[in-house]
Amino acid sequence: MSTTTAAPTQPTEEKKASTTTVSGSVAVLEAIIAEGVDTIFGYPGGAIMPIYDALYDYQEKLKHILVRHEQGGIHAAQGFARTSGNVGVVFATSGPGATNLVTGLADAMIDSTPVVAITGQVFAHLLGTDAFQETDVINITTPVTKWNYQVTDATEIPAVMAKAFYIARTGRPGPVLIDITKNAQLQKFDYEGYTKCEHIRSYRPKPIVRKEYVKEAAELINAAEKPFILFGQGVILGKAEQEFKKFLEKSGIPAAATIMGLSSLPTDHPQHVGMLGMHGNYGPNVLTNECDVLIAIGMRFDDRVTGRLDKYAKQAKVIHLDIDPAEIDKNVKATVPVWGDCKETLPLLTELIEPKVYPQWLQKFRDFEQQEIDQCIHPELHPETDILTMGEVIRVLNELTGGDAVVVTDVGQHQMVACRYAKFTQSRSNITSGGLGTMGFALPAAIGAKFGAPDRTVVAVIGDGGFQMTLQELGTIMQSGIDVKILILNNEFLGMVRQWQQLFHDKRYSFVNITSPDFVALAKSYYIDGYRTSDRAELRAALQTMLDHKGSYLLEVKVGKENNVFPMVPQGCSVAEIRLK
Repeated sequence: MSTTTAAPTQPTEEKKASTTTVSGSVAVLEAIIAEGVDTIFGYPGGAIMPIYDALYDYQEKLKHILVRHEQGGIHAAQGFARTSGNVGVVFATSGPGATNLVTGLADAMIDSTPVVAITGQVFAHLLGTDAFQETDVINITTPVTKWNYQVTDATEIPAVMAKAFYIARTGRPGPVLIDITKNAQLQKFDYEGYTKCEHIRSYRPKPIVRKEYVKEAAELINAAEKPFILFGQGVILGKAEQEFKKFLEKSGIPAAATIMGLSSLPTDHPQHVGMLGMHGNYGPNVLTNECDVLIAIGMRFDDRVTGRLDKYAKQAKVIHLDIDPAEIDKNVKATVPVWGDCKETLPLLTELIEPKVYPQWLQKFRDFEQQEIDQCIHPELHPETDILTMGEVIRVLNELTGGDAVVVTDVGQHQMVACRYAKFTQSRSNITSGGLGTMGFALPAAIGAKFGAPDRTVVAVIGDGGFQMTLQELGTIMQSGIDVKILILNNEFLGMVRQWQQLFHDKRYSFVNITSPDFVALAKSYYIDGYRTSDRAELRAALQTMLDHKGSYLLEVKVGKENNVFPMVPQGCSVAEIRLK
């Protein structure tokens, strides 16, 4: 719903009688405070300097984290949003500062993460002249934002900021970018206070719940013999974890998570049968094509979940609960669409369904699980060779944290292994780049995640390739003093690409060997302690030292170079064609 032409809706409440003369920059900061955000990630520059000048006087109210690259700033804002449930805020200057946000905006867009990005822009009279560090950030970011807007007059700032936060956090959340010209930041105007936005005429964050569809869905569920629930991040975004759990337990139906839905239900829940997708669990993938009713909750039928659409769940009646009407029928045709926020629709559905259990159907998932344990899971978690595996590292980490840690993963083999084997006891614990698959995400996102959940242990699980994309954010850790545990699983390869080259390109390893620096020495140059091991005998102690250490710590674990992640649904295949080896 990006646009640059629609003027922001003015607050409908009565304006405050008293006015104060402030600059546009001060109005920006007052808006952020009024929206309940106390942490900003950013990097200053010429075009946003007036906002930073104003920020000098707000250091007791707003915490600013100086990142080392704007991409690190927006990933940190994403991590903050994902653990805190609030909107992440990032500042960047014009030109390259703004364009460095694009990857993070795209990541936030596809993963529905609420972020407000504030970019500085050249003076309004220079727009369109190719001025120094001028880019058309509005047109550049239109495809990767939920809404964007360019401010050229300071009087617009309070209403635009209110609209930005409202759009970012409501409905299906997403990133918003506000581009503010330098003259608007400097301009003084009569400030009449800040009023939060609660309504925009052209924007309906939640579709109207059609109760007749809820009734139809309940009838299908009550008549089902082999129903199956797929749940995604919509449960977390809707803060509907308890509503989902009540629905699940009354229904008695087996349930599997998308990668983004992980942690919305405790891993050890008796009806939790695993993870869906290309590297998901065996039973959930195979039995998707055997169930008679498929209930999708807050997930979008991504291609990594469905495999070949023409062979996906063709035997099943599909009930799709989603807040975004655009997702209904986009990939998989719904028999019954249930539009709305699942926090509202799930209780309605729970009221109408009959309490049931499906012991034989659930046992079928467990039988497939046993096959997977024998052929994939046990060899990965308890290898008989002397070489460490990624899976056993995650197993020991689980045992030491009890599943209470926030696990932030980068992208690659280590991501799939961590998401497969990490245990979660509470929501907002699995932070990963799902839809965009952004290497370099984990380190800055973990920094933001720790600021968003300061009382929780945050472990960044990263591959040797992804770490080198944003390792400069070690400087952010050094300067901020934040406590992040960094676990590098080093296989000396770009592992996921290498796996595909091995399986589908005759082992033609084309440019996937990657040489890395001494990560421990590098960390120590940033005054971060660390250790390296490849010895199973000291793995547990090394992980415990990392977790117990006061302050950030880097542990590098050397793992098998050519280990593969299984099960796997090969690209272009049905989910039922999942390979165990």
